Amino acid sequence: MKQTLSVEVFFDFICPWCLIGQRQLQAALLMLQREQPQVQVALQWRGVQLLPGLPANGLPFHAFYVERLGSEQAVRERQAQVRAAASVVGEDIDFARIRRMPNTANAHRLLQRASGLLSARRLETLLTQLFIAYFHQGRDLGDSRVLLAVARSCGLEAAQVVDCLREDGSPFLDGAGRAGSAVPCFRFNEGRLIPGAQPADVLFAAMLEALQVQVPA
Repeated sequence: MKQTLSVEVFFDFICPWCLIGQRQLQAALLMLQREQPQVQVALQWRGVQLLPGLPANGLPFHAFYVERLGSEQAVRERQAQVRAAASVVGEDIDFARIRRMPNTANAHRLLQRASGLLSARRLETLLTQLFIAYFHQGRDLGDSRVLLAVARSCGLEAAQVVDCLREDGSPFLDGAGRAGSAVPCFRFNEGRLIPGAQPADVLFAAMLEALQVQVPA
């Protein structure tokens, strides 16, 4: 009998733990596919803008974190912690390349628009390319030119998405998550929220738990 598993991920593009969480989720979904290939997965990415009050053109990245964490040493320690966690899932985050802490409202609006235009696989590719643009290449996700270039690389035409990119820095609010909420968070079959970039085996166990309480179709 077929079963479905709805997967919701609450995230923001500027959060490195969301990139790590994406990789852990991918590993958990592969585990599920191997163990229960009959399960159909419906994956939804729910944008949560962590810093909705940022200027439209963002802020200098390093200065932002020194002010936020209190010292250069604190910034180095936090980045080392993140890079160590990222390396476990095969990611090499290059903080040295990042120059801007971007306002991510337009990046979320782009992904939301793309969700109605792309297949699930191509939408995931777009999400991945946006993460790569920021954490690997240091590109400014608050720059509409960068967003349009990434969109085109994933098969979208500029005319399909350009009207959702605003220049006023207005917050992204889609009703799925509260601005400023902690991310990442995962939810399976509308069950309990699972916060943090959890290991793949923890996410896999939560998936099985959600399936156990679901009546098969």
